[in-house]
Amino acid sequence: MRLLDRYLFRELFAPLAYCLGGLLVLGTCFSLFGELAELQERKLHLLDVIEYSVAIMPGFLVLVLPITLLLALLYTLTNHSRHNELTAMRAAGLSLWRICLPYFVTGLLASAGLFALNEYCVPRSADWAEQIKSRYVQKAGDVESKNEFYNFGFSNARGHRSWFISEYHVHPPEMLKLQVNSAMPDGSIRRMYADRAIRTNGVWTFFNVAAYSQADAGAQLVPSFQTNMLAMPEFDETPRQIQSEIKISSYQNLRRARSSDIPLSDISAYLKLHPKLSHADSSWLFTKYYGRLAMPWTCLVVVLMAIPFSAAPGRRNIFIGVAGSIFICFAYFVIQQVSIAFGSGGHLAPWLAAWLPNIIFGATGLLLMVRVR
Repeated sequence: MRLLDRYLFRELFAPLAYCLGGLLVLGTCFSLFGELAELQERKLHLLDVIEYSVAIMPGFLVLVLPITLLLALLYTLTNHSRHNELTAMRAAGLSLWRICLPYFVTGLLASAGLFALNEYCVPRSADWAEQIKSRYVQKAGDVESKNEFYNFGFSNARGHRSWFISEYHVHPPEMLKLQVNSAMPDGSIRRMYADRAIRTNGVWTFFNVAAYSQADAGAQLVPSFQTNMLAMPEFDETPRQIQSEIKISSYQNLRRARSSDIPLSDISAYLKLHPKLSHADSSWLFTKYYGRLAMPWTCLVVVLMAIPFSAAPGRRNIFIGVAGSIFICFAYFVIQQVSIAFGSGGHLAPWLAAWLPNIIFGATGLLLMVRVR
């Protein structure tokens, strides 16, 4: 690594660390003050509150990382430009693209880290936070922290099966008092009742099974067989798919899921069970899917926007970078919310609704960089 690259990295990382730490502490404290009454009602102790603060930090990190990167870049580049350092580098024969290579590397690394955080860390930390909140006092709405679910059903459109479960245990996967209706190739319906089912070596095994057949939905039930134990390897519904069904179904009813609430793996598992969704559900779910793919690239987009905004030669007040970051964040947020609303409502293609803010700001940044002298 060249000496110049190390210098640019060092000058960027200092304000980035300060901004990131400050916004994380501010956001966490603000959230704790907002939930103070509920935390007291839940009877959490001081150590529990500290643990809860740690648990909610990854969710804030995902939100503030692009903002802090933009703020740090605008501050750093404005400072370099103010002291004519960028002019000296370009006079030495370096192009603006080469000078800003460390910033693009930082943007790519931040995008990769943001994707990993959003996909793997944030969902687990959100479940951890819910478990902490319900540690002493449980409420009816504590869905994400529950290990047991009662009286729910789901369908596997791909496998032509419908499940109705009286009680489901997440860890280990176990069903009690269940019914499975299967559409057979000859047009008949098989209804299978069981007292219990467990997942062993990737296969659902049913206990105390009674099966019946129907020529059609309105025909009389005809007993088929009865057995104490029955393994059904053709039932390919996995515990992961069942959990995604529970989570996404609850959010579909409310349409209130945050971007970090539904990982791509859960959405993919749900889509495998429901290949043919209604237009409204398909628009909403695919907008969420493409939105999670587009979100990490925000870090690279802010690099493209920050460079031309603050790399122009001349002595300027350093707070121009702060004002510029506020304006860019506000404009990006407005366009993103409008685009997501149109995509979720089916008025815009889901992939375009998710990627439109990145396309607009990324293209604008590239155009402005070409025009920088």
